[in-house]
Amino acid sequence: MTKQWIDITQPLNQRIAEWPGDTPFAYEVAVSKEQSGSVNIGKLTMSTHIGTHTDAPFHYDDGGLKILDLPVDLYIGKACLVDVTGVSCVTRADLEAFDFDGAERLLVKTGSHPTPTKFPENFTVIGEDVGPLLKERGVRLIGVDTPSVDSETSKDLLGHHSLYRNDVIIIENLVLHSLEVGNYELIALPLALEDADGSPVRAVVRRLQS
Repeated sequence: MTKQWIDITQPLNQRIAEWPGDTPFAYEVAVSKEQSGSVNIGKLTMSTHIGTHTDAPFHYDDGGLKILDLPVDLYIGKACLVDVTGVSCVTRADLEAFDFDGAERLLVKTGSHPTPTKFPENFTVIGEDVGPLLKERGVRLIGVDTPSVDSETSKDLLGHHSLYRNDVIIIENLVLHSLEVGNYELIALPLALEDADGSPVRAVVRRLQS
């Protein structure tokens, strides 16, 4: 029997919290069926970094890769979920105890952003020493349940740059609270936005046999 897919995406709606100062999400029916005579046509206004999304390196590096430069297979395949709830900054030491060898994608459950409609005052970040560990373990993508791998006030973005130096791409704002520790199959495809610094993703997982 095929295991059920679980949606781990924040739904995009008018209530979702944006990064402070960023473009909020808005949807409207720009042309109604009554007006067109045949169809409703919607219009979106949003940041590329609202809700569940992936960062292209161009987001934090002017010379970095853009969304369409990234290989699509990054976003499809085996992922290992670890739980570090209660940690304010995830370090190499926090992750070394977990066995995620063989998984090219690491999902980090922190529990520090439980309400998508409210931007958190504080949330767990990823330490600068995590990037090298992930490269050693063969991890190419990290997914977190927080708005960023760095704090809201950070300007040097040590977590982002450390991950990029070690060839690790980032997904942020995943919904992980209902998932147990273990191995999953992940699909989290971005839109084919050629020159973009980021993209929303529709992220789903299903549990793999241990």
